[in-house]
Amino acid sequence: MPITGSNDHTDDLRLAHVLADDADSLTQARFKSLDLHVMSKPDLTPVTDADKAVEEGIRRTLSRVRSRDAVVGEEQGTTGHSQRRWIVDPIDGTKNFVRGVPVWATLIALAIDDEVVLGVVSAPQLQRRWWASAGNGAWTGRSLLKATKCEVSDVRRLEDASLSYSSLSGWDERGRLDDFVSLSRRCWRTRAYGDFWSYMLLAEGAVDLAAEPELELYDMAALDVIVREAGGRFTSLDGTDGPWGGNALASNGHLHDAALSFLGALDDDGSDPDVPRRGPGSVSNLRERQAPPVLD
Repeated sequence: MPITGSNDHTDDLRLAHVLADDADSLTQARFKSLDLHVMSKPDLTPVTDADKAVEEGIRRTLSRVRSRDAVVGEEQGTTGHSQRRWIVDPIDGTKNFVRGVPVWATLIALAIDDEVVLGVVSAPQLQRRWWASAGNGAWTGRSLLKATKCEVSDVRRLEDASLSYSSLSGWDERGRLDDFVSLSRRCWRTRAYGDFWSYMLLAEGAVDLAAEPELELYDMAALDVIVREAGGRFTSLDGTDGPWGGNALASNGHLHDAALSFLGALDDDGSDPDVPRRGPGSVSNLRERQAPPVLD
């Protein structure tokens, strides 16, 4: 993988790969383990002993080799104060991990000030890894020396686009299901690949759009830089660039504004999407007629 950008994050990227290697060793050893300990967090989402062990291991290494850097993690929050912040999701897709579904990954990113400058996504049960650093492109492969460049698709119409997401319930809970279903009906194809997988498929050009109504920074940071370095665009649903807005829309760039017209802060007619609509074609009325929308 050539390093050609003006901002050389080579040492940090190599460290991120080492952290991912260590995480893979821990997660693979615990995946499908009969004594896996699963707990519920206050928000009722699951956390396992593997999640905690991975984050603790990453923090331990960073405390030795990047002691001045801050760390933001899903399980232990934020420690330290620095312009350099390592952002960690020890297992993205914990519900999959718990159920024995192999689609989960460790997400590691480094942000300097308000820019994510590198990210690594490691999915050992898929035998896949993706990474990117600012100005050096996005890559996938087994190592830094054996990698293939990632590039987003060139699809330019929603009618030809493939849209990926995680679930419908999140959109419904936030009063945005009508908006999301309207977008999905304009797209050629929709599939719920979910979590990190939606965004890595987008970076590889296999998917053209990915969207989620609620995410945390640790869910998005590594995905953001990989999508951008693959030639795509990553924003919140109000169109603000980056992983800072609590939700996400990622695209190949060509389709972004069109998708935002369905999911953004205001619809084309200027109405507020936080106020549920009850028109003839709304999801609310479809439910009343017992004819729920079908996403294909």
